[in-house]
Amino acid sequence: MTIDHIEVCIDNIESLHLAQQGGATRIELCASLALGGLTPNAGLMQLAAKHAKVPVYAMIRPRQGDFLFSSQDKEVMLADAHMAKQAGLDGLVIGALNDDSTVDTDFLADINRLAGGMGLTFHRAIDQCLEPMAALDTIMQHNCERVLTSGLEANAFAGIPMLKQMVAHCGEHLAIMAGAGVNANNAAQIVQQTGIREVHLSGKSTRPSLMRCYASSAHMGNANIDDFAIPVTDPEKIVAVVNALSTL
Repeated sequence: MTIDHIEVCIDNIESLHLAQQGGATRIELCASLALGGLTPNAGLMQLAAKHAKVPVYAMIRPRQGDFLFSSQDKEVMLADAHMAKQAGLDGLVIGALNDDSTVDTDFLADINRLAGGMGLTFHRAIDQCLEPMAALDTIMQHNCERVLTSGLEANAFAGIPMLKQMVAHCGEHLAIMAGAGVNANNAAQIVQQTGIREVHLSGKSTRPSLMRCYASSAHMGNANIDDFAIPVTDPEKIVAVVNALSTL
């Protein structure tokens, strides 16, 4: 079985280089991975477009929480999507739901008009849909290339049965990309048991601050978070997944 893409989600420019070093074939560019990924800022979009050697898709998500967005949320999202297009990125990662957990087709239509030739990934909003196959049908009608999903479970390994159903349902019309908890220990099994050809992971790690001396009594936010542990991609974790999948 051929793996088409190993996508790595990142939220800083340092991790772009580390993810590429590890063998990422596509980047999901975010802010705040600890919150599930939010829209990256303009500077990060521009610099990622400048330095990326693989396609970069920008997450378009204006806040944490659910995927039921207000009209003003959507205005923000469309403006951010335009910014990603102006920065020269390759695609957008989007998703929006109605209050009954169906896909917000009006928003998808608006994004399609704005995106032009950009690629579109529908993200894990589908994992909050009560009728995922109906959601897939809707997504396939709106020019999306793929869906990122854990198979409606806490992680992709637990979601293997649903992922397999999704692959069978969509065939060649829409790629199913498994994400959430994908690592070197389970990636091959997820691929073999579902038939997916794209995986998504973060390869999260931290590095220590490079500051030589500092005052540490104050906290920039949650006191339980170490402000001097910098979240970055671990290229070795990406390499390990690449190697695990190379034997399939």
